[in-house]
Amino acid sequence: MTDEQTVVAASGSYTLGGTLTVRRLGYGAMRLTGEGIWGPPKDPDNAVAVLRRAVELGVDLVDTADSYGPYVSEELIREALYPYREVTVATKAGLLRTGPNRWIPCGRPDYLRQECEMSLRRLGVETLDLFQLHRIDPHVAADEQFGLLADLQREGKVREVGLSQVSVAEIEAAGRIVDVASVQNRYNLVDRSSDDVLRHCTEHGIGFIPWAPADAGKLAEPGHAAARAAEALGATPAQVALAWLLQRSSVMLPIPGTSSLEHLEENCAAAALELDRATVATLDAAA
Repeated sequence: MTDEQTVVAASGSYTLGGTLTVRRLGYGAMRLTGEGIWGPPKDPDNAVAVLRRAVELGVDLVDTADSYGPYVSEELIREALYPYREVTVATKAGLLRTGPNRWIPCGRPDYLRQECEMSLRRLGVETLDLFQLHRIDPHVAADEQFGLLADLQREGKVREVGLSQVSVAEIEAAGRIVDVASVQNRYNLVDRSSDDVLRHCTEHGIGFIPWAPADAGKLAEPGHAAARAAEALGATPAQVALAWLLQRSSVMLPIPGTSSLEHLEENCAAAALELDRATVATLDAAA
């Protein structure tokens, strides 16, 4: 992570697991689904247009999950982007959806295998680029969940493996069974509860994919450091927050999500926003 002496370049690319080279600012496809991340979008044509525009703007990492919809997000990605030329699609399994606000961890190996097979079918591929365990199920032995991921990788159904919302200890436990290419934890300018996980990923070359990378509501409050920096730079608070993430660690891969073409273009422009050392230091102090 950055300190007063070191600022990571915001632009450039990163290689996940040694096989998937992507630009460091991606796109999260969760918000393309219906209200409450449930059901189809009100405007499916707009959802397809947003995905295609993201790729036109240089995005080549698209993150989704079987539970977004459920299933709707993956179907939209296939409609918009298949056959995924120079686009890496990351998906997740391990959370059951039984209603708009009902998320239940499910890490039974037979269930994870079933969801992998269904994601392969929905996305229209023979191998998933990045398959992430959405949550570790506390009611199933963790080694069984990690072992299933390793089996899928050996079988060629999964190229790289990732984890979501995990601790350093859990990353290390998984790493004894399967190579972990990515970790996806909540992390942003105002929520740094995963600082230790980010530090571990930076030290061990594991891609860190922060979800909810820009808490725009809080950032836009008058007097917030991000709002002040945005005004000085002629940018938006969300752009400043994304640029801060990109400069915080070389393994950082933010995936801001939106269903708006306008916001998509604003988010993508953050990759070109360079923050000077003084601004980074100010934002670092503004937890």
